[in-house]
Amino acid sequence: MSARILVVDDEEIVVRSCLRILGGGDYVVEAVRSGEEALRRIDENQIDVLILDIMMPKMDGLEVLQRVKETHPDIDVIMVTGLSQIETAVRSMKLGAFDYLSKPFDPEELKLVVERALERRRLLQENLNLRSEVSSKYRFENIIGSSPAMQSVYRLVAQCAPTNSTVLITGESGTGKELIARAIHFNSLRKDKPFVPVDCNALSETLLESELFGHVKGSFTGAVLNKKGMFEVANGGSLFLDEIGNISLSTQAKLLRVIQEREFRAVGDTRSQSANIRLLTATNKDLKAMVADGTFREDLFYRINIFPIRMPSLRERRDDIPALAFHFLGVFSDELGKKITEISQGAMNALVNYDWPGNVRELENTIHRAIILANDKVIRRAHLANIIEASPQPDFDVPKTGDELKRIKKLAREKSVEDIERQFVLEALKRNAWNVTKTAAETGMQRANFQALMKKYQIRIRGAGENSGGTETD
Repeated sequence: MSARILVVDDEEIVVRSCLRILGGGDYVVEAVRSGEEALRRIDENQIDVLILDIMMPKMDGLEVLQRVKETHPDIDVIMVTGLSQIETAVRSMKLGAFDYLSKPFDPEELKLVVERALERRRLLQENLNLRSEVSSKYRFENIIGSSPAMQSVYRLVAQCAPTNSTVLITGESGTGKELIARAIHFNSLRKDKPFVPVDCNALSETLLESELFGHVKGSFTGAVLNKKGMFEVANGGSLFLDEIGNISLSTQAKLLRVIQEREFRAVGDTRSQSANIRLLTATNKDLKAMVADGTFREDLFYRINIFPIRMPSLRERRDDIPALAFHFLGVFSDELGKKITEISQGAMNALVNYDWPGNVRELENTIHRAIILANDKVIRRAHLANIIEASPQPDFDVPKTGDELKRIKKLAREKSVEDIERQFVLEALKRNAWNVTKTAAETGMQRANFQALMKKYQIRIRGAGENSGGTETD
């Protein structure tokens, strides 16, 4: 949509000049002759830039400026003034004007200041859109997983997010600890400030201290310039220390001081700086065991363990696997430009029954690889060779008697039937937007019988309504 510019001046010659100079640009230019009319036009239409004369009868430009900034602070106002009114123009800048022009102004000067105002608005809008996109990405409803284990995590995140409490997120690698840290930040009062992640596992002790606290020029070999640390970069926001269990005892001591004193020193500096950050930490290690064997400070453990959140492994929430798999299917199909929309029953059974030692990250990589291998719109079991080959064999001993053979065959048949039944329920619900009544009708089953199958496999609809979608099982 074209930008809209409104010219406000009581002099006919100025209005005509502005319309002529700006008329050939990529925007819509309108003009009015009084402050009162300008305010009415602004209330009725979207205006991006206001070119406003200071000296006008009844309502002067400064009064118009004040009222515009009170009701439409996003409009950029360019003041137009005579040579004798420079002091007034400066005052207008203090009231929020974007810039001012002195009469008579050069046509190119007017075009330039208007373009600068529009460019500023464009950058601000891009920044707002990016913030909105990032913030919405980490709303709870956009995090995949509706199992009881994940519902418990969501409740904890909702409770701690509005506070400034230090959070310790534990769990195996690949469970999504950083995702939860970001959700805490973007649902907190600090969401408009930086979220700064630091991987404590990726840096040596010296480099980690420099990364966290910064350094001054000459503090060590290679320190040729002053460098801001992450505590300073994250000022006002959240600092996320991933794999905190890997930092040395020396760095632990310095981190403890920052948490206690709320201040830090850059490496090689004698001055202290304040640390206005919220600390979020994560680890895949047992910190209590590390405290017991002397590799993690007990006082630091109690400082960071104020609000613990444990992330469940993927094998603890298997019924989130279909939703996660289809989520990654959509993401990577778009990224790779392939129209793959389905996962075969056999492939889904393999995904659900695999133990996922690498958790959600391994599932993500598996779907990515399967999409590359797929030749039509369906991911099939053959595309999952990497996990099928790694899967353990069925937990059956080789039978020694005919009776044992019969028993094992019966168990194998029951397991196969259960796999098919469960997948039948999930696929049918998915086709019908998770509406139980529609699904029962489509499959030709009585609603009660279909609900009995759902109960048998602990498949529930998220929330109270039938149309909310997703399963909620453990």
